[in-house]
Parts: sequence; structure tokens; C-alpha cells
Amino acid sequence: MTVHLSIEGGVAQVTLDRPDALNAIDAETRRELREAYATISSDPAIRVAIITGAGERSFCTGVDLKKTAGVPNNMAVEEFGGQSDHLLSGFPTNKPVICAINGYALGGGLEIALRADIRIASENASFGLPETRIGSIPGSAGTQLLPRVVGVPQALKLILTGDRVSADEALRIGLVQEVVPFSELQTRARELAERIAQNGPLAVAAAKKLVSQALEMPLDAGIAAERYAFGLLRDTEDRAEGRKAFGEKRTPNFTGR
Repeated sequence: MTVHLSIEGGVAQVTLDRPDALNAIDAETRRELREAYATISSDPAIRVAIITGAGERSFCTGVDLKKTAGVPNNMAVEEFGGQSDHLLSGFPTNKPVICAINGYALGGGLEIALRADIRIASENASFGLPETRIGSIPGSAGTQLLPRVVGVPQALKLILTGDRVSADEALRIGLVQEVVPFSELQTRARELAERIAQNGPLAVAAAKKLVSQALEMPLDAGIAAERYAFGLLRDTEDRAEGRKAFGEKRTPNFTGR
């Protein structure tokens, strides 16, 4: 196996495990990654996911060009026949995802990280979408995700030049939310995941969805959507439990109901 999935305390950890290939994605890894995505999305015991890479050099360097198939599948079948081989196909969008970026995040590797909600980088991490340097373009939503994360000017600079940026520069432009020493990366990602997992899962899912939609909706419509979600959550067992636990000065026991 090249992708390992572990689940503990409501937190799933996905580890890309091809360190000798800088955790590049071959056909087997792609298939196993989709299986991990599906498990995270469907398992109610999982409240948060962490994605990281094995080793000290690389999170993921995207598609393994040395093992890329020579003849692609029919694109119409992939897109409209339910057989999409897109790198982000099935990515869990209903639960928070944290990327712990432990080195190179290039090409498809950066695109996976961009799809996550929180990105934490080790000090040795570097980032780039180098596809234009080989006469191509980012093919796993990079042209759409990067502007949403860092803004259009920074996205254009990174994509058109194909240049890499350091962890410190990534933090400056908002590409990652935190930079930590390599030795602290997994601990910090776990800390954040556990804090999120302790919160009400319905509230977390609603808040994540609302924030994700915020910049695509007129303000009045966004406020209305928030009020609607607030009303739906108001009478849940979790909200009653949260208020009760607050009054009793104890940790709430949320059940997702």
C-alpha cells in the first residue's frame, strides 16, 4: 500500500507513503487516495482528517511522470460516465481537512493542499505549480483554488512563472496558516484536529459550508443562509448539550444529532 489511513479519537490521518519517489502519485496511490477520501466522507466516527506525507523531504510532488500512462482514458467517459480520474475526485468536502506539509508541495501535491481547509507547513517546506515549465497547466484545480486562497495577483505570479516559494513566503502570502519546525509538525496538526473534533460536528459542518460559500454569494444572501443554518441547528441535541455542559462547566459530549 502507498496510502495509509488510521483513525483515532474522531481524527483520520492519511499518509502518502512513497518517500523514495517524493510521495509522487502513481495509479495505485491515486486509487488508494480515492478510497481514503470515501472512507472519510462516509464514516460518521471521523470528524476531522489530516493529510500528510511520509519522510522528511516531501509532502507530495504531484503526479509521478515516470509512471504516467501513455494513453489517457476517454475524457467524456471520465467526466460524464462516473469514472473521473481527477486527483481531487471524491475529496471529502463535508468534514474539515488539515494538510501537514512536510517538505515539497508541488503540482498536484499543492493542489491537494489547496483543497484542504487548514494548511500547516514545516520550515523546510516549499510550494509551486511548475506545470507551465513543461508546457502544461495545473490540471487538478490549481488555477481555480490558488486565486481563492492567495488572491489573483499572487496566483498569477506563481502559476505563470512556475516558481517555488519557501514556507516563510507561503505564510506571508496566506498560502499556509502556520509554519512550525519539522519536529513539531505532526503534533501541531494533531492538536488542531483534536480541538476541532471536540466541537459539535453539525455546527462544524455548517460553519465550514457557510464560509466556503461566503465569497460566492451576495452578502445579503450569505447572511440569510447563515440565519437559516442557525435555525436548523437551534433545536438539535448537540446545541442543547453544549449549553448544558457550559452551565455545568464540563466538556460537552456531542453526538451529531
